Order: sequence, then structure tokens, then C-alpha cells
Amino acid sequence: MLDIFKKWYRRYLSEEESVLLLVLLTVSVVLLMTIGDILAPVLAAIVLAYLAQGLSGQLQNFGLPQWLGVAVSYLVFVGIFFGFCFALLPLVWRQMLALISQMPAMLESTQQFLGVLPERYPHIVSRQQLGELIAVAQTELAGFGQVLVKQSLASIPGILTVMVYMILIPLLVFFFLKDKQQITDWLGSFLPVERPLLRRIWGEMNEQFSNYARGKVLEVLIVGSVSYCAFAWLGLSYAALLGLLVGLSVIVPYIGAALVTLPVVMVGFFQWGLSTEFYTLFAVYLVIQALDGNVLVPFLFSEAVNLHPVAIILAVLFFGGVWGVWGVFFAIPLATLIKAIINAWPSSEMIELPGPAS
Repeated sequence: MLDIFKKWYRRYLSEEESVLLLVLLTVSVVLLMTIGDILAPVLAAIVLAYLAQGLSGQLQNFGLPQWLGVAVSYLVFVGIFFGFCFALLPLVWRQMLALISQMPAMLESTQQFLGVLPERYPHIVSRQQLGELIAVAQTELAGFGQVLVKQSLASIPGILTVMVYMILIPLLVFFFLKDKQQITDWLGSFLPVERPLLRRIWGEMNEQFSNYARGKVLEVLIVGSVSYCAFAWLGLSYAALLGLLVGLSVIVPYIGAALVTLPVVMVGFFQWGLSTEFYTLFAVYLVIQALDGNVLVPFLFSEAVNLHPVAIILAVLFFGGVWGVWGVFFAIPLATLIKAIINAWPSSEMIELPGPAS
């Protein structure tokens, strides 16, 4: 057993930089699992600054001075950030509260719709089974209402935290943009002068993550805006809330689209029933999802992230379980980082010399 460990150590950890990389990964995982919630706004600011830096770099390529490119990109970020916080979020919040208040009426409509099933399909469902199902649904809905009230009463500290983050994140993004070189030089001073492994990993990660992050932001904006316009044009209730959910669902491939379909279909069904408007809504929603998956995604992510669907699902489940909502959001970038590390990790092939001939 000891010989096996020695061979493994010599093959994968024979270089000093490999040991350093293993230490950095271990420290990063421990920090995420212990104080990940505290570091979440800092990591979010780093990602936002990274996106803004991309715009700043493009402006500098067009001939703008560095300070002007940074200023323009930061002003664009501030406009989008506060526009989202003060214009879109209050509207979505009001629609969410209105949707929650309509849940009892929706449950009653569902009860009336399901009431005809025992007569039409008595061999599948009986009135007793239907009554038990409705009783369970009413109990769960009542419990959900109590939880919502308790969460509303206990949300004052959370609101204060959000207000602090609304000030903290723009400040962090500003300093990350303004002092990017100083921060990177300071961090690099703790690393070896010669670090080809880390440079190779960063090169692959930077290329893939930059394409992924910027493309994903565009996908969220396009899919969310198109969904909102389509829902508003059809006259669907809670169009802003559902449009935001559809836009955010593209962050989590496969799983997000499956989850967001349920509220869209439910709201349409309770508003129109099995009518022409409902089927039109369902058809329009399927067209949006099809165009996103077959046209927009290949156009934006032609060579951005080369991950197998199983790897994406496992990354979402693992990082979401470890880090909650932030883990779901950063699952694919973290999986991309792991893939880059695996591809670049050095290994010394163990060559066995032939023994003396007998």
C-alpha cells in the first residue's frame, strides 16, 4: 500500500507547483464550505468586475484611454445594477406577492377541474383518493402561508444586509476595475516567480470563463426580455415575474428550463383554462426554448464550455448542496476550473526499468 502511494505521489506531486496548486485548492474548498456566505458578495463583485473589464478592454481596443474605458464600463455596470434593483425587482416582488395571494383561488379552480376525473376515469382515481389529495394540498398551502408570514417578519435583518450589499458590491467592483493591476501583482507576489502550470490553467480558464460569463449574461438578457415581451403581448398575468424566471433559468442548463416550465404552464392554465390562449402560450414558450437551445446557445457558446451534460448536472447538484444558490450560479464556472486543472495537471510517467535477465 505504501509503495502504491509513493508511486502516485511521484507521478502527480513530484513538482513543487503541483503541491502549491493542491494547497490552493484545499484552502479554497475549505473557505467556500465554512465562510462561503460571507465571501459571496466579494466573489459576486469579482465576477461583475470581470464582466465589466471585458467591456473596458473592448473600448480600449477601439482607441479609448484606459481610464475612460474603465469609467464607461463602470457607469454601464452601475446603470444596469441599480436599474435592476430599483426598477425590475420591486415589480417582480409585487407580482410574486399577488401570485401568492391568488394561490387559494388557484387551488379551488384545481379542485373543480379535478372533480370530474372520478366520473370520467373511475378506474384510475376515486373520489376518496381525490379528497385525500386535495386535503394534503390545502394543508401544505396553509403551512406555506405560515412560513411566508414568519419569513416576512424575520426578513428585516435580511433587508438590511441586502442594502449593505447594494453599497458594498458597486464599491468593490469600482476598486477591482481601478486597481486591477495592483491587486493581481499583490496576489502574484505570494506565488513562485516561475509558475508555468498556474499560467497554463489560468489561460484555459480565462478563455473559457470569459466566453461563458459574457455569453451567459447576454443569454439571460435576451431570453428574459423576449419572454417578458411575449407574455405581455399574450396578456399573461405576472409577465415580469415569469419573464425573469425564464431568463434566470438559462443559468442552470437542463434543470432550469424544466423547473420554470411548471409556473408558466400553471399561471396560463389558471388564467385561461384549456383554451386557445393557453395553447398559444404553450406554443410560444416552446418556440422560445427551442430557439434558445438550438440557435442562441450555439451562437454564443460555440467553443465556450465543453462539458458533458452529466458533468453539468453533477456540478449543479454538488456545488448547490455545498454553497446553496451561489453554488448553483457558479457551478459551471467551477466545473470549468476543475476541468482546466485536470487537463493541465502535470504527471511524471513512471517508467519501470527491466530487471536483470535470469
